[in-house]
Amino acid sequence: MKKVINNPDNVVQETIEGFIAANKHLYKKVENVNGVIRKDLKDKVAVVTGGGSGHEPLFIGLVGEGLADGVALGNVFAAPTPYNVQEVAKAVDAGKGVLFVYGNYSGDVLNFDMAVELLELDDINCKTVLVTDDVASAPVERKADRRGIAGDIFVVKIAGAAAEKGLCLEEVANIAQRANDQTFSIGVGLSPGTIPGVKELPYTLGDDEIEVGMGIHGEPGVERTKLKPADELTDNLMEILLEEGNIVAGDEVSVLVNGLGSTTLMELLIVNRRVEHILEQRGIRAYDMDVNSYCTTQEMGGFSITLLKLDDELKELYNAPAYSPYYKNK
Repeated sequence: MKKVINNPDNVVQETIEGFIAANKHLYKKVENVNGVIRKDLKDKVAVVTGGGSGHEPLFIGLVGEGLADGVALGNVFAAPTPYNVQEVAKAVDAGKGVLFVYGNYSGDVLNFDMAVELLELDDINCKTVLVTDDVASAPVERKADRRGIAGDIFVVKIAGAAAEKGLCLEEVANIAQRANDQTFSIGVGLSPGTIPGVKELPYTLGDDEIEVGMGIHGEPGVERTKLKPADELTDNLMEILLEEGNIVAGDEVSVLVNGLGSTTLMELLIVNRRVEHILEQRGIRAYDMDVNSYCTTQEMGGFSITLLKLDDELKELYNAPAYSPYYKNK
């Protein structure tokens, strides 16, 4: 349970302070709340993301050019307060409305929705797109109940690009929703992450066990099984994703192989190699492949695979300029 921290109660505030210290030219903290915004705000629809801390670089690393304009951060694995969300939105609003993009978790939904009600009393028009990419978290007939995991990266990227293009709030929201509808992820947990200040592990896995479909907070997956070779494991996950997304020969996808915290780049690259083989065998074009740890759970072991099924408009927006210290388009 060793952590390089001071007081567990101060980890979010001190994380923000360290982030600002490293990037003073790009960002500033929102006064009185745990929120960060761009310094170079533009006259456009504002995009705001957020959620619990502890998933770095998500969500703080998604603020930047062509991405989100601001982020509201909660405590570790906890939703930001309505006041937090409200103040971040007010700080980035340019009079053209605010789009909220965040993962579909009950606490986040409750608090962001309360913030929307407060903002609309101040005549700030708001819309929300919930990220629901985790195919293991609910069956297809309850797709709206699914969790958001690494798909946040793609949906925020598309929303940010649409806003930078000068589209209106409704148009930006519609495009972000379409990006979410075409984004499919599934993850595998190998070992739990630890929470600052908490002495016990949130769950346990045997030394030779994995959990297919485990959520980024340790939520149960669809199957607990024995550890398998990387190719066999990747084959199983890709079969689920391709069927779920109705992704067939002739389609184009962007791929993200995402590490959950402690899984090494070596392991992620081995998985990505197999993903490319599968796509080639099926006649599916990998338009872009990203291998990184964007959506983490402290030092949780495991990874997720995300596929974004592209159409012409989504591809154009995916290619638009985007930059933060932790993410940039290629």
